[in-house]
Amino acid sequence: MNPNFLKQCAVILCAALTLTTASSFAETFTEGKQVPPTTQKLGLGDFVWEPERSPGGPVLIVVSVPEQVAYVYRNGIRIARTSVSTGRPGHPTPTGVFDILEKEKDHVSTIYKGAEMPWMERLTWTGIAMHAGDLPGYPDSHGCVRLPLEFSKLLYTVTTKGGTVIIADQHSTPRETVHPGMLFSQTTPPATDAALAPGQFAWAPDKSASGPVTILVSEPDKVVYVYRNGVEIGRSAIRSVGITGLHIFSALDGRDEQGRSKWIRVDGKPAANDPNIADMAQKSGIDQQFIVGVRSVVIPGTTLVFTDQPVGPQTQSAPGFKILRPGEVTQG
Repeated sequence: MNPNFLKQCAVILCAALTLTTASSFAETFTEGKQVPPTTQKLGLGDFVWEPERSPGGPVLIVVSVPEQVAYVYRNGIRIARTSVSTGRPGHPTPTGVFDILEKEKDHVSTIYKGAEMPWMERLTWTGIAMHAGDLPGYPDSHGCVRLPLEFSKLLYTVTTKGGTVIIADQHSTPRETVHPGMLFSQTTPPATDAALAPGQFAWAPDKSASGPVTILVSEPDKVVYVYRNGVEIGRSAIRSVGITGLHIFSALDGRDEQGRSKWIRVDGKPAANDPNIADMAQKSGIDQQFIVGVRSVVIPGTTLVFTDQPVGPQTQSAPGFKILRPGEVTQG
């Protein structure tokens, strides 16, 4: 047989294999379709977009893993919802409270063989993000939250770096409350493992001058922790206040008639499970000077968490502070 003919066959076969391989790794995106707000159940790629319902204020995103739906709230009013695809078995999307760490329109993954992830909004430094992708109708990602392409473009226009994203095991509509304002509304640098005597506190806001704020009240630690942009800027010892479970609030844009911050409940618990914030404030023994300091750093979108879990490697990660449910890990 002619050697040149064999060489030509080999070249053609190699080209075909290369084309097949390239095609197999080509990214596919669900374009998405905007549907009327009255639509009860979202189909594959469907989304509702109503930004005019709340033209301004902090944006909060709640992703329901069981429903495979994401909800978008602006200043406590729902302005959008969309179908999503979260992590497949073996690659679950971590649940918890996240900050948007960075945004990039034309992101290409360095982890998954150069996969395109347009309109990317990063939630962790370990590969978890929201971005446009393929929505097959079931959880199918490697841990990210995939969005319809057209929706991801719209969402990108209303979010900001430092915005709050809640990824939840279950979802019910958040409820507004001003109760946390009774305790929180608007010296020596704290040490990570420093123990504080009752009534003592540390406050060093200059350690992190700007960025998203998270306030974490831990019942077993008997401590209130304050983080800004993932850096601890303060902590105060508290007496037992009887916290059970996990309770999450997000600060709204505005205050009540007494000047207290307004908050929206974002963990889906019924009203009967609300912590008695006024009672907590009375029992806690927190120094008034610390409360004044905390109020000064609260901004719209600040996350306030009450938990019956201790704070440690399982409940925080850096850079990019996040709260994790018991049993979760810091990587997706």
